[in-house]
Amino acid sequence: MLFDTHAHYDDARFDSDRDLLLSSMPENHVGLILNPGCDIASSKQAISYAEKFPFVYAAVGIHPENIEGVDLEQDMPILEALAVSSPRVRAIGEIGLDYYWMKEPDARRFQAEVFRAQMRLAGRLGLPVIVHDREAHLDSLTIVEQYPKVHGVFHCYSGSAEFAARLLELGYYLSFTGVITYKNAKKAAEVVRAVPLDRLMIETDAPYMAPEPFRGKRNSSLYVYRMAEAIAEIKGLPLEQVIRQTTENGKTLFGISA
Repeated sequence: MLFDTHAHYDDARFDSDRDLLLSSMPENHVGLILNPGCDIASSKQAISYAEKFPFVYAAVGIHPENIEGVDLEQDMPILEALAVSSPRVRAIGEIGLDYYWMKEPDARRFQAEVFRAQMRLAGRLGLPVIVHDREAHLDSLTIVEQYPKVHGVFHCYSGSAEFAARLLELGYYLSFTGVITYKNAKKAAEVVRAVPLDRLMIETDAPYMAPEPFRGKRNSSLYVYRMAEAIAEIKGLPLEQVIRQTTENGKTLFGISA
């Protein structure tokens, strides 16, 4: 049973076949999916899918690319209410920093403010976090270090093996997308080799980041097996062992017993 720990089924690219696609997952050996929110609206959608499909779980959060118009005094209570509204909500996410798109110092400062507010929320609620870190490794690390009681996963991991080692010390997991199937993904392969299997997770980040040989197509949880295959090849382990352990890692982090 595979666990796709990060997929955005609220994306408009799934509007034409969302229910049919999700319904097909168990017969395709995808036993669990976690759908994170990126703003208030998508967080509500994530909860609705989790309540409709018994193998789907949700996270609620404000993505660093979606901070425009955010009012922390108004939006944090709404996000907190969503987080406690359903037992299907298992994390605060997707949250973090994205310096690839955000260049202006004021925007980056506000990203950090929103990130910290959601880290505090996760701490109050005892929930793990799903961290987006794009070209902001040092600042992301500085912030998560300020909340030692909060743990979670750095999704779509893109940092170095040295940075990964510090995150492991803090209790974080690392999750990998289709990037690890690309021929030029040497840094990602180095990290996968260095990180113990019991701290790795797999994800699609659907509809983005489709793995080889599906690169360029709409991604979905149907392709999450490719990440397990890539990790098995990189680490020289049996595929079934990788599938079993990465699934257990996701269940442990998100408190899923099913």
